[in-house]
Amino acid sequence: MSRSARHSGFTLIELLVVIAIIALLIALLLPAVQSAREAARRIQCTNNLKQIGLAFFNYESAIGGFPPSMCASGTGNTVTWMNGWSALSRILPYSEQGNLFNSANFILWKEDPQSSTAISQNVSFLLCPSEVNPQVSTHDYGLAGVTSYGVNQGDWFVWGGFNGPQNRNAFGMNRSRRIAEFTDGTSQALIAAEVKTYQPASNCRTIPLPSVNNPNNIPSPYADPYTVAPEYDNGTCITQNQFEFHTEWSDGNAHAAGFTTAWPPNKQILGRSMYLGMDLDLNGLNEELGGPTFAAINSRSYPMFGVTRPLARRKSLFSRPPRPHRPQKCSDNASRNRLEFTEKYPCFSEIRRDNGSHVPENRESPLQKRHRQRIRPCRRGLPRRR
Repeated sequence: MSRSARHSGFTLIELLVVIAIIALLIALLLPAVQSAREAARRIQCTNNLKQIGLAFFNYESAIGGFPPSMCASGTGNTVTWMNGWSALSRILPYSEQGNLFNSANFILWKEDPQSSTAISQNVSFLLCPSEVNPQVSTHDYGLAGVTSYGVNQGDWFVWGGFNGPQNRNAFGMNRSRRIAEFTDGTSQALIAAEVKTYQPASNCRTIPLPSVNNPNNIPSPYADPYTVAPEYDNGTCITQNQFEFHTEWSDGNAHAAGFTTAWPPNKQILGRSMYLGMDLDLNGLNEELGGPTFAAINSRSYPMFGVTRPLARRKSLFSRPPRPHRPQKCSDNASRNRLEFTEKYPCFSEIRRDNGSHVPENRESPLQKRHRQRIRPCRRGLPRRR
């Protein structure tokens, strides 16, 4: 055998060098690939928020105001009836989710078996691809879809009861606000933001917050959280399941499908004893129990680009109290009746008829449907077309 033939292969040292070079290239390229993938996921998160914002504006254009965060009836702080459906659930028909919307019964309590199929599904535009816990949640009534987005339901003050004051933000119980009421403009208003599913929290749930309970005395967003509210981790608020926030897109309570602007986005408030090391939210008495409700539910996101918020910068939405909503005068009596009913009963504005009664849209007879579709409110500032 010739000398050249004996040395035609790689030596062990050469092979190890090649392997080391390949490993080094992979180590250099892998973070870039992961960064590119995360950037793509963040773009999708932003697009989801744009879709949510567009759905709210389409809802406002069709109904005459943004949807209420939840619908209830009662007196004082006593609830006699409630359906529990969130503002996010009401924009489903405006987000290409008409079939899911039609499978829910908004007249009944959201946890009624008739709506179990609807509420147990995750909705694609309500989940950010960066979310690390996208799995459906389990509750005492069954399964519920989670959400990576919430609507703005207050600063600290969320709801004051049926006879109490309203909050200073876009969404509230039994309240449907028009774009015209955003007196400092929609570009200065925050309507929705990212949140984390299964967010740990100190949830008082059935008792009011002892430290923060005055709607006219809201703490600074830059104050020390434990000075403002020791209830974060002093044993006052102990829950059986502290990982339940933002696990129900169908639930109108602020801790389920909302957030507050009490603190800046992504502010960490770490537990010190019972919730050691957990980044906590804080919730007082639930709205569904009659309020008054005060809460600090932060907007949060996973790294690396920070929280995405449509129409956003943090401030009170209204520089002065909004003027009362007066229905426009239409040349058609049926249209006028429809507008007046929308104003008086905003919670049933999606499923109304002009005589003031309401039936679920998916249960209307063909004659009722044609009658409802024939009635349209006047265009703002323009005469009705003949």
